[in-house]
Amino acid sequence: MLEAIFELIVPLVMAAIIDIGIADGNKSYVIRMCLVMTGLGVIGLVCSITAQFFAAKAAVGMAAQLRHATFVHIQNLSFSSLDQIGTSTLITRMTSDINQVQAGINLFLRLFLRSPFIVFGAMVMAFTVDVKAAFIFVVTIPLLSLVVFGVMCISIPLYKKVQNGLDEVLTLVRENLTGVRVIRAFHKEEEEIDKFNGKNQVLNEDQQYVGRISALMNPVTYVIINVATLVLIWTGAVRVDTGYLTQGEVVALVNYMSQILVELIKLANLIVSVTKAIACGKRVADVLDVRSGMEEPDAGKLSEAAADHHPDTEKAPKVSFCGVSMSYHGSAEHAISDIEFQAYPGETIGIIGGTGSGKSTVVNLIPRFYDVSKGSVKVDGKDVRLYDLTQLRKKIGIVMQKAVLFQGTIRENLKWGNEDATETQLQAAIESAQAADVIRAKEMGLDEPIEQGGKNLSGGQRQRLTIARALVRRPEILILDDSASALDFATDARLRASLRELDYKPVVFIVSQRTSSVRSADCILVLDDGELVGKGTHEELLESCSVYQEIYASQFQAQHPESEKETRREGGMA
Repeated sequence: MLEAIFELIVPLVMAAIIDIGIADGNKSYVIRMCLVMTGLGVIGLVCSITAQFFAAKAAVGMAAQLRHATFVHIQNLSFSSLDQIGTSTLITRMTSDINQVQAGINLFLRLFLRSPFIVFGAMVMAFTVDVKAAFIFVVTIPLLSLVVFGVMCISIPLYKKVQNGLDEVLTLVRENLTGVRVIRAFHKEEEEIDKFNGKNQVLNEDQQYVGRISALMNPVTYVIINVATLVLIWTGAVRVDTGYLTQGEVVALVNYMSQILVELIKLANLIVSVTKAIACGKRVADVLDVRSGMEEPDAGKLSEAAADHHPDTEKAPKVSFCGVSMSYHGSAEHAISDIEFQAYPGETIGIIGGTGSGKSTVVNLIPRFYDVSKGSVKVDGKDVRLYDLTQLRKKIGIVMQKAVLFQGTIRENLKWGNEDATETQLQAAIESAQAADVIRAKEMGLDEPIEQGGKNLSGGQRQRLTIARALVRRPEILILDDSASALDFATDARLRASLRELDYKPVVFIVSQRTSSVRSADCILVLDDGELVGKGTHEELLESCSVYQEIYASQFQAQHPESEKETRREGGMA
């Protein structure tokens, strides 16, 4: 505001120089007024730099807090909500969209107070010079406002469409980068390039279209301002000729019109940025408005559930599935139906079935990554929906299908399981996970750096370290979701044998497609198309369950008896 005020005074000083200093030939007056103009310029510059500094600081700070809030919100979303939104669009909204919001806020704070103030201030100052000439400003400014806000109203939905197109391009790029080996293996490079070019071309056309509309703003505003300036000079010339105005006052009016032109050009550019920022801000707000698919119980329900909960730890099952059915978001059919079983402390539960039979879905319900559609999942006799999520998940160690390690050292990754773990506890977990040879092979041992995603390790090494990370927690429930698929049979057998020897006796869930991995389990659950078609020991299922018989036969053919002997020997080791 101070910067704008000093700028609005300048045309009046200029008018005084022309009408008094130059008209009267008073050089000392001209010099004094020039020094006054210089002072106004310096003070305006100081105000301008100060305003820009704080505008930038506010915009960057707000963007940092918004990014933090968005990240925290995403971390608290349920798996079903994340599945619904999609990974690529979340990345775009946390990076590109928030950057656009930051730029828009910076320009808004810098110009949106200054430019309208100068525009309307120039009109007010024009009235102090000459009322009749000032009416030209009264007509010009609404016309300019109509153009500026009209373009803005048209552009906002189009910019939102552009950002959605960017989402699609990013999704395609992410898929290609993740699956680049598969693409090359099937010689699909040209098809993927064509697909990318198609998406990129659509994005390009959308950007050009909205860019053309936004670009109309400058020429239209120039035409209006220049026409207004011509009318102003014509009117000023007539009024100077009749003695109503001085030459200096006409120059002041033209200067005010020029100031309006400059500020409206800035405002036009601001509107483009603010339009983008509003569209991007709405997209970020859409993510923040997404509520988690599962709500934690309030304090009253937690205390009530705790009061009613008196488990007999020796006799009560650790995990119970009571008529559980579950469907994913947007699916009309259940992924699993009427699953019922119990698991007691120290037991090993094997879960086997074909691809897509619902094995991972079953174990994902225990830590409450998803909520059941029907029935209940109980841990220690209490429905998981009545647990505080943090307390529930502290009881559970889970190793996902995809072994994920984070950038840092091996020690830092293992301590994800328990930040306070001692060296002895780390070594014990490593030995149980059959990962001791991985550590010994590294020059720096536990302090060996790991690249993002564990790229400097083999698949089997990653799997063993993720199992060790889960064991560091000493969980009451251990879930291995097909987490030994990269291990050879001997290592897999040693791993299962060591899990049985754990002194804290967790319930162990082993999800696998290999009968050799589950055959020594106390109870094996056989899933087929989301239904529990068999439950029992290896020997019982070989006699009673046709699905298990098919899986077993496909892996150990009768015509290779030596394979059966080897398997029985390996089962004895376990």
